[in-house]
Amino acid sequence: MKLKLLFALLVFQVSFAQHRTCGMQQKMLQIMNNPAQRQAYFEQQSKFTAELQKIVTNKNGNSVNTVIRIPVAVHFPAVATTSALKACFRTLAQSQVNILNADYNGTNADISNYVADAPFYPGTNTGNLQVQFVLATQNHPAGTGLVNGDLAVTFGTDFLGTNDDDTTWSGYLNLVCRNAGNGILGYSNLGGSPLAGNCVVIAKAAFGSGSGCTGYVPGSPYDLGRTLTHELGHYFNLDHTFAGCGESNCAVYNANNPNGDGICDTPAQDVEDYDCPAAGDVVGCTGDYALTMNYMDYVNDACMYMFTANQATRMLAWYNAIANQFKTNVLGNESFLQNDFSIYPNPSKGSFTIQFKDMMNSYSVEVYDVTGKTIYENNYDQSSNLAQVVNLDNATSGVYFVNIKSDKGIVTKKLVIE
Repeated sequence: MKLKLLFALLVFQVSFAQHRTCGMQQKMLQIMNNPAQRQAYFEQQSKFTAELQKIVTNKNGNSVNTVIRIPVAVHFPAVATTSALKACFRTLAQSQVNILNADYNGTNADISNYVADAPFYPGTNTGNLQVQFVLATQNHPAGTGLVNGDLAVTFGTDFLGTNDDDTTWSGYLNLVCRNAGNGILGYSNLGGSPLAGNCVVIAKAAFGSGSGCTGYVPGSPYDLGRTLTHELGHYFNLDHTFAGCGESNCAVYNANNPNGDGICDTPAQDVEDYDCPAAGDVVGCTGDYALTMNYMDYVNDACMYMFTANQATRMLAWYNAIANQFKTNVLGNESFLQNDFSIYPNPSKGSFTIQFKDMMNSYSVEVYDVTGKTIYENNYDQSSNLAQVVNLDNATSGVYFVNIKSDKGIVTKKLVIE
């Protein structure tokens, strides 16, 4: 791993209102100063290197038809003293997960901007991890007060002080919303470990989008949920795109390379970008243009909209290295998720039917757009219908996602409205 990442302090911190800040480098410095954590880190990176080499030599990878499903748990401080406030936090958590699913699968609405921007970046294509982040609903850890069917959203856990690990939640992708540090929007390890109960920390003013909840209101220009998109990139072992000039051997992981992010299709640069520069405005290390709209730069939420294909490959290699650390029994019954219901017509004109194979007494339906905004939500209790019609009044044409949750699990399906 690059020496400057392992041994250098981040030397600037500014307020949220000015420029984006990320605490990944400070976190890595802490790890490097702890012998046990340092050893575990390099062992994990060695596994990652082997997985990446398999992928780039076409010996391994993910089928184009295979979707990675990752169990998520979201943790808030113990401020939710009423059922209404807890419900608000659960909605906020789901909104942020929706944003992650759009951004990591390249279904976010603003990725279309790359059609005009692409000529500045020959050889660079947008990336798609083929992943589904899902709030866990089954077999929750003992002592958490959660029962089957509850979303894995907690209030008051060990994460909420200064701890970045909680083995109670080993096996999950843990997202923690709390103070991230003076002027810092968020941070993660460079390469997170579900087994160790690692978490991604996001400041209260940068979690999710929309109106938020009491004390947790997203603030402009970091109010579209993309701080977590950025920090989760670190969890999946992505460095900043501005990690340095002089990059070499970027096709595979190179522990001895002192500069660069190890990714060939992100033009090398050594200075971060802020605010909202246009494509082609910033020149990189070798005269090519900096990929300012990449999620791993520091621009405003509204101005970052893509991962590259090689970044997706690197994230897939990290997932392959840690896949056996994720719990496999917390996302509900897989046969239900895949086979027991369908949505038609799809595409639709705004009205669609959810058809169940077997009777579902109680379930909920949420529909959200590519920005993560919920446009429909309803609970169906004691239902005796095998078919449920949903009408989306005034929905514009585009891509939407339908979450269906029952005591068997939660699943997301894509819906196209013409």
